[in-house]
Amino acid sequence: MSLFSLRPPRLVSPSSWRRRRLGSLAMEAAGWVLIAVGLVGAVLPLHLGVPILIVGLIVVLRTSRQARRQFIGLQRRHPRFVSPIRRLLRRDPQVFQVIWQQVLRTERFLLPRLWRPARRLRRLIFRRRRRV
Repeated sequence: MSLFSLRPPRLVSPSSWRRRRLGSLAMEAAGWVLIAVGLVGAVLPLHLGVPILIVGLIVVLRTSRQARRQFIGLQRRHPRFVSPIRRLLRRDPQVFQVIWQQVLRTERFLLPRLWRPARRLRRLIFRRRRRV
């Protein structure tokens, strides 16, 4: 019996503990492989590696404490760059909002004010309609 309850302690067999640990290591390795494939795919012209990269990050951050600590440290040092990734890692990610925010941020970084097509497009789509 344990000190805090009247139930006998639950014994975990060494084989089930090893299986769980092996499964966790396999998931972490799969996550790192997805991250590597996503990084390679992110530099290709179609940018199809970014979703794969995000899935790999989700898998690794859920299985590795050390990776989670490093990610939190990175978030504290560079919150502006990590916040879109954090928004994509939530349970119900706001994918289109994050993509649109990144398009506007990239456009602001690269183009002068008069040459920003995404900003004009947003104003055309979401302009207020006059009521008669």
